[in-house]
Amino acid sequence: MPLPLEAAGEPRDRVIRQLVAALLFEGVIEVRESACDGATQFQWMLGGREFRCRGTIGPFGRARIAKGSVEMRGPDGYWDGASLGAIIPSLPGTGITRGKLLGELEQTIAFSEWNHQNLPLKNRRALSFVELEGAVGEGHPYHPCYRARTGFSFADHAAYGPEAGQPFQLVWLLIAQKHLTQALPGSRDAFWRAELGEETWTVLEARRKQLGLAVDDFGLVPLHPWQWKDLGDTIRTGWIAAGEAHYLGPAGDRYLASQSVRSLFNVDRPLAASIKLPLNIINTSSRRTLEPHSVCTAPVLSAWIAGIVRDDRLFDREFPLTILQEYAGVIADAGGPLAGQLGAIWRENAEATLSPGEAIIPFNALMMVEVDGKPFADEWIQRFGLMPWMNRLLEVAVLPVWHLLVAHGIAVEAHGQNMLLVHRDGWPVRLILRDFHESIEFAPDFLREPKRAPDFAALNPLYRHAEPDQYYWTDNLDSLRELVMDTLFVFNLAEISHLLDVCYGLPEFRFWQRVESLLAGYAQERDMQHRQSLLGHDRARILTESLITRKLLALKPEYHHEVPNALAARTSERRRKP
Repeated sequence: MPLPLEAAGEPRDRVIRQLVAALLFEGVIEVRESACDGATQFQWMLGGREFRCRGTIGPFGRARIAKGSVEMRGPDGYWDGASLGAIIPSLPGTGITRGKLLGELEQTIAFSEWNHQNLPLKNRRALSFVELEGAVGEGHPYHPCYRARTGFSFADHAAYGPEAGQPFQLVWLLIAQKHLTQALPGSRDAFWRAELGEETWTVLEARRKQLGLAVDDFGLVPLHPWQWKDLGDTIRTGWIAAGEAHYLGPAGDRYLASQSVRSLFNVDRPLAASIKLPLNIINTSSRRTLEPHSVCTAPVLSAWIAGIVRDDRLFDREFPLTILQEYAGVIADAGGPLAGQLGAIWRENAEATLSPGEAIIPFNALMMVEVDGKPFADEWIQRFGLMPWMNRLLEVAVLPVWHLLVAHGIAVEAHGQNMLLVHRDGWPVRLILRDFHESIEFAPDFLREPKRAPDFAALNPLYRHAEPDQYYWTDNLDSLRELVMDTLFVFNLAEISHLLDVCYGLPEFRFWQRVESLLAGYAQERDMQHRQSLLGHDRARILTESLITRKLLALKPEYHHEVPNALAARTSERRRKP
């Protein structure tokens, strides 16, 4: 069940190739290019050794490296397969950052091998949405640390990794109210009764009463069981020893991990909310805790976006979009040593939004190839025809995100994991977006309705004197364009265009011509030419995030590099010529 150029059971080759592709893409290594059997051969020097590989350069300069082609020249002059141990030590950064990167790459390989050896292959097209969320196990198609989960043992991976699909209960603490910040809809008791169900609420209340604790002095906080294992000793010797917290143990419904690992689906009540819990693990590009400031801001942010979508009729008629609101948040020790490690965010249930006849899939399932060697969506493509289906997919995937950006001035992180596709028997119907608390941006002067924006200064003292680009707002429209184009185009739809090229022979430039045509048509039909032009989406070169550079240098929150733009006006005009 691989990506188009992958083979199941060969994670070491995949990790090495994705690492090399990222180093090429981000300009970390300087390469010489030459023609080689219809592809391109790349050669470079690292640490006094010569390396080479074969591949192609796709849209936005994305490198696609041929299987088994990454080699290094030995002392005897012969070429042999390159190893991570030969590549990593000569990369930029420090011994610490390179060592961490090597460890994450090796753990990605180890967990991927475990999956291949222990998990049976499934017909993923027949799975439910929640089952499919866990079974989309290919991981990030660009980042080579796509299954690092640093901190997990193999037993943890088997118990809590989404691929294994093992349900588990949450662990519960009562924490003194003075350590808590909460944003709950309605009264506290009503919220917990609704979220827990009457039976679990009664159980936890009985445990509180047994401890003799006043209801107003302590608040409930759920923990992922792995997080309790990781933090338990710290909490026992700290808050619990001081009487500031009490352990209530596991209780309530069982949950399954989504593909993001820390967002969980309720197994026992399938239409209940999903819950996002912090984990002290490192996966892909960051530690998977929660940004403390974002937890109680989340309900306000997502309500703002949902209100804009609700009140703009174009989102209903022309650009169908559903926002999954993050409607409640709890965070403990937001400014202390446990900041970001104890808390929860509740998110609306995607399946509860479906109408009769509708079904839902994670958007990144469309990037995958199944056990029969055909793309996940092959039956749909055969039924509707490649071009009609592709055109409809692009309308549904691109235009709602673009309208939110251009017309309303709000940029969202629309990568494959944050997008859900609603379809009817395979025909794309509408888009669902999720996960906003850490991943939206806006420029106050570019907002269509600035008076509707949240009063951030009243939400959190941290926001009152914050600089642009520190939290959610920017004074640079390029930042908005970059967020959307990075996530939706460079690291998302570029995988779909690649799959359609490999599996159906559709040249990638035709895919991107269609995207460009959609954006141009949108601007003209909606009288948005001026606002769209301010974003500079059709410049010849654009900035994109440098994910591996960030891993290696680790001195700034973000690094960027220039790439050729597949939507550049001159490029598109040239391709139209006969």
